[in-house]
Amino acid sequence: MISLFPVLNDNYAFLLHEPVSNLTAAIDAPDGVEIAKQCEKNGWKLSHIFNTHHHYDHVGGNEYLKQKYNPIIIGPKAEAKRIPLIDQELQDGAQFSFGEYNIQFFSTPGHTLGHGVYYVIDENSVFVGDSLFVMGCGRLFEGTPEQMFESLQKLAKLPKDTKIYPAHEYSLANAKFALSVDPDNIDLQQAYMRAKSLTANNKPTIPSTIEMELKTNPFMRAQSAVQFAKLRQAKDNF
Repeated sequence: MISLFPVLNDNYAFLLHEPVSNLTAAIDAPDGVEIAKQCEKNGWKLSHIFNTHHHYDHVGGNEYLKQKYNPIIIGPKAEAKRIPLIDQELQDGAQFSFGEYNIQFFSTPGHTLGHGVYYVIDENSVFVGDSLFVMGCGRLFEGTPEQMFESLQKLAKLPKDTKIYPAHEYSLANAKFALSVDPDNIDLQQAYMRAKSLTANNKPTIPSTIEMELKTNPFMRAQSAVQFAKLRQAKDNF
């Protein structure tokens, strides 16, 4: 079971609940107080935090939640020194059990050097942090275009119906850029109208799917790292 709710300015927070073992994980911890409120609202006790990367709007609630629930904090080994109170470090391809759920961790450098994502096989879902967005991708704060291109190619190999859960609501802005470089894409035009309608009604535009991003997302549709780099530079200046 997945619960999502908006926090901070444009972040999403996620709770992954495995009902058989009664385990609950926060995917990142952008707002510890709100995450705790949502846990209490659902009658869940936070058992884990899965961090995708070290930026403050993803780990800022770690200490508060650690003090309140003492969850096991899991994150990328490559970012372990910058993730507060981390307990378990994961490397690319690591698999672990979360109660009855099977989860695979993939390293997806680009936004940061150690960024990672969590593929929850039993929920047919992947929590992508700031690597992939609906019709967009994360800024390259630490990594290279080549790294991010490879990271997105890795995500593109997941089953096409996999639901993607990005950590920010950027869909409308991303769609406007995507249409500027791919104006005749009918799937993209429809995705823009859908995002526009959902946003107008204060509803989230996520999750998307791998299939939809392959149809509409210029960064997922890039054929080479060189093409990706040109798109990312254009988006940065858009």
